[in-house]
Amino acid sequence: MNTLVHRRADWTGIIMAVVLTLVIVLPLIVVGTWAFANVWRYPSVIPQEFGLRFWYQTLARADVWTSIGTSLTLSLTVTALSAAICLPAAYAFARMEFPGRNILFFSFLAGHAFPKFGLLVAIAGIFLQLNLIGTFWGVVLIQLVGTLLFMIWIPVAAFQSVDRRMEEAARDVGAGPFRVFWSITLPQAGPTIAAAVLLSFVGTFYETEGAWLIGAPQVRTLPVLMISFINNQPVIQYGAVLSVLLWVPSFIALMFARRVVNSGSFARGFGG
Repeated sequence: MNTLVHRRADWTGIIMAVVLTLVIVLPLIVVGTWAFANVWRYPSVIPQEFGLRFWYQTLARADVWTSIGTSLTLSLTVTALSAAICLPAAYAFARMEFPGRNILFFSFLAGHAFPKFGLLVAIAGIFLQLNLIGTFWGVVLIQLVGTLLFMIWIPVAAFQSVDRRMEEAARDVGAGPFRVFWSITLPQAGPTIAAAVLLSFVGTFYETEGAWLIGAPQVRTLPVLMISFINNQPVIQYGAVLSVLLWVPSFIALMFARRVVNSGSFARGFGG
């Protein structure tokens, strides 16, 4: 009887996995097909003509390249600032005891615990008084909020997973604090921290709500431009081409972030 129930449970899990895969993969296939379809008319299941015509037309637009440059500059700036601010804080959370440590640690989830758009509207009201609406640095500040989860929780787990015995052994033979950190701590925590930095970069590159609410129309990132294409252009392929361009950072991030997920570092970070 238990074996029968177990087999039923296995089949249920397999069916759910297949359904979930179809729900995720099928829209990606449709968008990817649209990006390379010169002609695709109903009721045909596949395009009548494949080609790169809309790639040439999309990439020939000056606003596309401007938005790509803006997105890359924003992502690099936000990631660098987030690393400079959050990594020392993550080290302190991982290695030090101080009053209010746990409350401060969990407070970094506050930006993700409530509806994001409501938080952004409240911040936009403050930015309006500070003349930051429609400015590059206004978008940088709003996007910093979205990096806190990755740049605090994952590095904390990385620093906590470092073998303390190796650090103590290095100190016993006369190594100073900086030498211990550079030679022992950083090599062990580095790959996980690098994955957190990459995830923060990709998350910033894709961030849309804050960039649209704070930056538009003066600061237009690639995701904001894609939404404009989808809403205002009668040609579906323009938006599809930009969507495919936006997939590239995701695939790169997934390649490097797999080790974080497989090693359980992210889960250990939530365990404190």
